[in-house]
Amino acid sequence: MYQPPLPEEYSSATEAELHDRITSARKALGSRLVILGHHYQRDEIIAHADYRGDSYKLAKDANKHPEAEFIVFCGVHFMAESADILTGDHQKVILPNLAAGCSMADMANLFQVRSCWKQLSEVLGDIELDRAGDQPKIVPVTYINSAANLKGFVGEHGGTVCTSTNAAAALDWAFSLAPEGRQDKVLFFPDQHLGRNTGVKMGFDPDTEMALWDPFKPLGGNSVEKLQAARFILWKGHCSVHKRFSVEQIEKARAEYPGINVLVHPECELDVVLASDFNGSTEYILKMVEDAPAGSSWAIGTEVNLVNRLAKEHTDKTIICLDPQICPCATMYRIHPSFLCWVLERLVAGEVVNQIQVPEKTAHWARVALSRMLEIGVKPRD
Repeated sequence: MYQPPLPEEYSSATEAELHDRITSARKALGSRLVILGHHYQRDEIIAHADYRGDSYKLAKDANKHPEAEFIVFCGVHFMAESADILTGDHQKVILPNLAAGCSMADMANLFQVRSCWKQLSEVLGDIELDRAGDQPKIVPVTYINSAANLKGFVGEHGGTVCTSTNAAAALDWAFSLAPEGRQDKVLFFPDQHLGRNTGVKMGFDPDTEMALWDPFKPLGGNSVEKLQAARFILWKGHCSVHKRFSVEQIEKARAEYPGINVLVHPECELDVVLASDFNGSTEYILKMVEDAPAGSSWAIGTEVNLVNRLAKEHTDKTIICLDPQICPCATMYRIHPSFLCWVLERLVAGEVVNQIQVPEKTAHWARVALSRMLEIGVKPRD
């Protein structure tokens, strides 16, 4: 989305001036305001957040304060959409910079997903979710890094949203819908790597039980036989930050820091995850480091702002980023303090800017899918 340039008083303000003005605006708004900050935000933004977390945690935190009129989401567009869907009609969700999108989310759109669904229906038969019958069904599961209308598609077709925190639980739920003896399939989008890594962890074979769907090719670039055999149909999408991490970087870290623990995000490629010691969501990464003994060493494969923050907060441990180059999430980085200051001071002046509103027709089914995600939780079912 297009973000108009800020007035000169914001773009030219110093970091200290912006900090003081944001603090003053927050005080003036009081309990009318809640600020959510994703872990990948810069420290200057996190300093003002009432809650910080990954997508799953912030999705729950968004509706903790029904009394708040304004929820300022320091994240990216799809996160603000989810917050708007989950919070009350009287609450206004604001994204400080409308240009803060997500390249992964942009790798799947509603037209492409509908086309995929139609093609799968033509070659596999009745794929619509149904608890009865012998014909395998397809359960659509979208990563939370997706547009609201894709969440709506999933909700309408009996599926769920997931995050990296509860992907295993979501997939376990999806497969549990089939009656005994029937092997349903999952259409997982837009991140192929989270789907593949989670499926492998659940015991599925990436070569024989997974098919990669390229939205720019007929049948996603697959044969009918490949799609018939697959339990996972994975969308050809990825995170540009986590795709940077490699096995070579892991080998280099191990050579330079003997005994170092390698901890990566499941949006990394499968060979990177397999070569690491641990892998998990952003919240998992935080907990692993927090609970680690003093003197331990960690090479972490995720967004650099988070890694640097962990290094500052845990000086009793050696913490490095696997990628020797700076690898911030470029779109998250667009939430600069100048934009946060601008939206807050406009609120103080009685003007709401950059409000994110999901149309009710889309919001209804997206709310169904997001509610399923929250109901499923994080632990795979027995």
